[in-house]
Amino acid sequence: MSTAREHWEARYSDADRIWSGRPNATLVDLVGELPPASALDLGAGEGADALWLASRGWRVTGLDLSETALGRARAAAAEQNADMAFVQADLADPWPIEGGFELVTAGFLHSMVEFPRIDVLRRAAGVVVPGGHLAIVSHVAPPPWASGEEHRHGAVRLLGPEEEFEALALDPAEWLPRIVETRERSVTAPDGGAATLLDGVLLLQRTA
Repeated sequence: MSTAREHWEARYSDADRIWSGRPNATLVDLVGELPPASALDLGAGEGADALWLASRGWRVTGLDLSETALGRARAAAAEQNADMAFVQADLADPWPIEGGFELVTAGFLHSMVEFPRIDVLRRAAGVVVPGGHLAIVSHVAPPPWASGEEHRHGAVRLLGPEEEFEALALDPAEWLPRIVETRERSVTAPDGGAATLLDGVLLLQRTA
């Protein structure tokens, strides 16, 4: 069993780029109307979501486990003259950041190796300042073309958005669920055919 860092470094080293470079369309829809302030992007990867946020005026810090991925994110930021920070961190460990954020994003924050997802998302909630938002987009089910064994996402069962919100156990006196729903997303399958994916979507606002 590889460590999480070994797993992700190996995956990013397999190709010059493993993601599309486009921001998560659901994230764009979720936070596109929010006034820009400070943002923390968890699992920033090659930086597409963080770069989009920066282009909208957000002051962005991106955290990821893989230095290979972060190197690509930093290069993309330099090409776009984007003033932002990308920091290497294991999200399961204490985060090397200070202060709070008006927005914390977690897009498809899953792993094929063991990962304390709910604990990490609770910690994410803890760094959102009053009035700020926690935006989570997740896989509700594996893609229709994949076997269950290939997409187990480690030992963690994929949760629907209602289950995930319940598991977070946030204080209702401090948190308002703005959006808790499953959305369909049309994609092109590896064989070139059309397919539909199910995404869990949560937009939670801290009120106190």
